[in-house]
Amino acid sequence: MIHQPIDWFSKRRPAAMVLAAAVSMVLSGSALAPAVHAQSTPHWMSHGQYRTSIASRDSGAMMRLVRPLSETVEQSVVQVYSGSQVVSLGTVVSEDGYILTKRSELSGGDPVSVRLPSGEKVDARVAARKKSNDLALLKIHGGEEASWNIKPATFSTVAPPTGSFLISPGRDGFTIGIGVLGVPPRYVAHQGLLGVNFYDAQTGPAMVRRVHPESGADNAGLQDGDRILKINGLQLLGSESAVNTLKKMYPGDVVRLTIMRGENTLELDAQMSDKALLMESENDAKVNGPRNMRLSGFDSVIQHDTVLAPNQCGGPLLDSRGHVIGINIARAGRVVSYALPSALVTAEMIEMLEEARRPKQ
Repeated sequence: MIHQPIDWFSKRRPAAMVLAAAVSMVLSGSALAPAVHAQSTPHWMSHGQYRTSIASRDSGAMMRLVRPLSETVEQSVVQVYSGSQVVSLGTVVSEDGYILTKRSELSGGDPVSVRLPSGEKVDARVAARKKSNDLALLKIHGGEEASWNIKPATFSTVAPPTGSFLISPGRDGFTIGIGVLGVPPRYVAHQGLLGVNFYDAQTGPAMVRRVHPESGADNAGLQDGDRILKINGLQLLGSESAVNTLKKMYPGDVVRLTIMRGENTLELDAQMSDKALLMESENDAKVNGPRNMRLSGFDSVIQHDTVLAPNQCGGPLLDSRGHVIGINIARAGRVVSYALPSALVTAEMIEMLEEARRPKQ
């Protein structure tokens, strides 16, 4: 759903003025703006306790202060399970149970379910996919529709300027992160790697020269000297053919390799790795912490410095007025998170809903 956003500030002006002042103080380190009337100021702020209560923007006090913004979408955010594991958040986009989430976190083999804002856990299925921006459209098909208590998120048509204060809500109205928009929307090319080097050959099977440790190829059991005959059933003609075929794959994609090892023909399934993950050092990994398996391959992203867990992507991103301005799509670094902007999400959502609702032939 998309329309011009409601002015959250005008309907809650006293609370909004306090929030704006607190945000300004936390981000700039300055004292509260004198324009805020003393009677609108919470007790803990008027007595100077704000210096310790919200000494950082991720403090409990700050999270409580911005919770009214997160509560505007409390019926629009769900948790997504693949098997028994929470793998992402999801954003409700229709009253009849369609939800957008992060595609690459779904295993493809395990059953999908969602935990609704009410706490009820219901079954779901993948109704459509957009590999180019790592989106999946889920359809709830469990429980009673009358008890779902969900509400489609309303995507704002207003793009926030650089430096904007942003809020990431979780399920049931809780705030899971606060950050600042760092750079204007930009394209991020996909960088999927299998984790192999080939001997240079113009014809015949592509022969593996080296398998990178802890890559998708290594985890699948590929070995130096293996000859790759086919990728996803496509016959290869030399190493260049193999490289060009793999370049089209996104991080997180699983490819079927038909290989010749000695005199034996084998079938292996290998998952493509993101270049940023495959190339990082042990020290880099410690600094960055856990990241999503897919960090690249987006037509447009909003970059912000909110610290999110990998399984907290897929939910909405709000501006300081409570407007939904995108969907978080990847934890890309220690203080680097990506979100797909509303304009892109809306276009992809319309196509996916049309596909999902199209009568089957």
